[in-house]
Amino acid sequence: MKLIISTSPFFFIEEDKILTTLFEEGLEILHLHKFQGEPVYFERLLSLIPSQYHNRIVVCENYYLQEEYGLMGIHLNDTDTTIPGMEYKGRISRSCHNLDELDELKKNAQYVTLKHVFDSISDTQSAHYSIEELQIAARKGQIDRKVIAQTGININNIPITKELGFGGVLVSGDIWKRFDPHSENSFKELITHFRQLQKAVNK
Repeated sequence: MKLIISTSPFFFIEEDKILTTLFEEGLEILHLHKFQGEPVYFERLLSLIPSQYHNRIVVCENYYLQEEYGLMGIHLNDTDTTIPGMEYKGRISRSCHNLDELDELKKNAQYVTLKHVFDSISDTQSAHYSIEELQIAARKGQIDRKVIAQTGININNIPITKELGFGGVLVSGDIWKRFDPHSENSFKELITHFRQLQKAVNK
C-alpha cells in the first residue's frame, strides 16, 4: 500500500529540512502542492532538497518544474486540466472528485486520488460517500490498486481503506497538524507520526 504525503499548503522556513528528513525516513512519494506562491518559491524549495530525492516528488502546479528538476511526475488536480504540452511523456496522476470519474481517469494515469473519502481534518468539509457506497464501488472494480484515498486520512481509518481495496493513502492534515512553524523549533513529533503512518500502511 502506497503512503503519499502532500506538502503543507503554505511555504514556511525550514520546510526543506522536514521534507528531506521524511525522504531519509523512507518517504517514496511527495506531492508538492501549495495554495499560493510564485514559481520562484517552488524553485527555491526544490533547490534546497537534495537532488537524490527529486525523483520522489510529484508537482501539482508549475508543471515545467518536472523536467527542470527531474521530478517523478505531475499531478492534475482538475478533470478539465489538460496535459501540459503534447510532448510530455512522463508520469501522470490525477484527482477524482467523485466515484463516476474513476474509470475514465484511471485509463491514462499511474494512479488517481479519490477526494473526500473521510471528513476533512483541516477544514469543515464532510465525507462525500458512505462506507456502503465505497464498498459497492470496490465490488464494481472502481476502487482498486490504482486508486489512492484522499481527505481525512489518519492512522485510525487507514485499515478501512485497506479493507476497501485502495492502493494507498494520501496524507496531509494529519501530519502537518503535528508541527507549528510559528512556535516550535523541533519537528520530532511530526517524524514520529510519519513512522506510525508507515507502520499502519505496511501492516
